[in-house]
Amino acid sequence: MTSVSEVNKNSLERILLQLKCHFTWNLFKKESVSHDLEDRVCNQIEFLKPEFRATMYNLLAYIKHLNGQNEAALECLRQAEELIQQERTNQAEVRSLVTWGNYAWVYYHLGRLSEAQVYVDKVKQVCEKFSNPYSIECPELDCEEGWTLLKCGRKQNERAKVCFEKALEGKPNNPEFSSGLAIAMYSLDDKPQQQFSVDVLKKAIELSPDNQYIKVLLALTLQKMNEDTEGEQLVLKALEEAPRQTDVLRNAAKFYQKKGDLDKAIELLLRALESMPNDSHLYHQIESCYREKGKQIQKTGDSETNGNRKKIEELRELPIDYMNKPIEKGLNPLHAYSDLTKLPEMRDCYQLAVSKELPNTERQQLPQHYCNSQEYHERSEDTGCPTLLPIGTKSTEKEKMKCQLQNVAENQVPQNAPNSWYLQGLIHKMNGDLLQAAECYERELGRLLRNRPSGIGSFLLPASELEEGSEEMGQGADSATLRELSKP
Repeated sequence: MTSVSEVNKNSLERILLQLKCHFTWNLFKKESVSHDLEDRVCNQIEFLKPEFRATMYNLLAYIKHLNGQNEAALECLRQAEELIQQERTNQAEVRSLVTWGNYAWVYYHLGRLSEAQVYVDKVKQVCEKFSNPYSIECPELDCEEGWTLLKCGRKQNERAKVCFEKALEGKPNNPEFSSGLAIAMYSLDDKPQQQFSVDVLKKAIELSPDNQYIKVLLALTLQKMNEDTEGEQLVLKALEEAPRQTDVLRNAAKFYQKKGDLDKAIELLLRALESMPNDSHLYHQIESCYREKGKQIQKTGDSETNGNRKKIEELRELPIDYMNKPIEKGLNPLHAYSDLTKLPEMRDCYQLAVSKELPNTERQQLPQHYCNSQEYHERSEDTGCPTLLPIGTKSTEKEKMKCQLQNVAENQVPQNAPNSWYLQGLIHKMNGDLLQAAECYERELGRLLRNRPSGIGSFLLPASELEEGSEEMGQGADSATLRELSKP
């Protein structure tokens, strides 16, 4: 027989699913939340105007919940509610709907159902004035959802654009809605509509002349259209008005990096790093600038002079230093590599990451994250996790390598021999047996990492194999073939 409390809980659950808030917007899965998102949201709170901070506090509350910190989430919601009451007196009720919805969900997860019901009732009191008892359509809520989606990664940019367009239908000259659409349009980087993006950015600046971030985005868009002079004027003005705002600094650094002024780019990134020392993307940007700077010096033709030779040696060390720093802080450096075209750097990062101690959740993501980047480079040929064949290898060369591998396999000693699983994986891959290939790669990676102090091998090998001894990569008659196949 169902108890009264169970009936109440089931009823509450049905209502919660109708609320417009972070818990129903399908923002991201828990395991896909980037390591540095919380830092970036906190940084936004520091630099945003008070009337926009409530949006970030709501998102921060949701992140805290995903991290299992529900009491901290409640404190963030209190901050959001207080800011809404202070800054948006004429829209306080409508703006509070998202916060109240989040309150209800957090209390529900804490098992405090009566308190969850209190906030459900608050939502109902406002929504009953409109058509639906628990949800309403209004530009302010569309805007709130749009801003939240923008902070949750590139995959949500199209949804964010739709939200802001919908909000602007109701209020076409609203500065906040216009800024949101401009940022979403820029983030989508839709080249056929580049001129339209410029127009949207210019309108946003006209409505929000104090928004320095949008000025830098317009500068980057103009730079793509070979209008660098006008773009740099906007960058300089933005830096003058917001010398410590990290999103301005990092995008201004992109402008100077593309311009070729790498010293200026590095200077700006180091300033941003002072405010966000746990942002792996910043370390990657700095590392990338130092790599480019080394190439610049080599292209001058004076690389053999004593001074430049020494400088080149220093510049070779600096990218490695900045690749190492996120790992030393316990961050996963692979999170910085959203650009899957940079496989050599990612390969270096992968080698560093597996050689260091990382939290369990980070270690579990390493093989798939690296596999995704490899897949990018062989997407035209097949799907699934590919091998470490050199990028751009011609089909005739691959056929030759396949024959070499099969010859090795025919004379292969037992399957526990060094590199056996790796060889078997290569052969399965070339024959199109992708599931078998993936299984072999997992076994080989587990064998290599079996004795790592981090325990990463335990995620890839069954207990029976963990008890066996291990051999090092590169031993055995097939090592030369493997080195040839694996070189970048």
